[in-house]
Amino acid sequence: MSPKPDKNAMKALRRSRKIYIDRARKKIKKINKQFGAIKGQIKTEGKTIPEIAAALRMETAEVLLLVSAMRKYGIVAEGPKDGDYFKYELAES
Repeated sequence: MSPKPDKNAMKALRRSRKIYIDRARKKIKKINKQFGAIKGQIKTEGKTIPEIAAALRMETAEVLLLVSAMRKYGIVAEGPKDGDYFKYELAES
């Protein structure tokens, strides 16, 4: 059996790491907001990465990373190709 963690030690550890925890929370909140904005752009019709980036006034590379993550986790799906780019749409749940 493993020993019970000391409550005071855990509180001290949380206090000492507060800035890192707060930074991570802010980053997650920002990413979730960006995911929501991307989902809003492709809600009714598929769009390419450059179209999404232009509509959201974001860097194309940043949108590409976000859409790649969303695709990995099954939030968006690759649709038909439009010229050199794929159109991304919401994945069916």
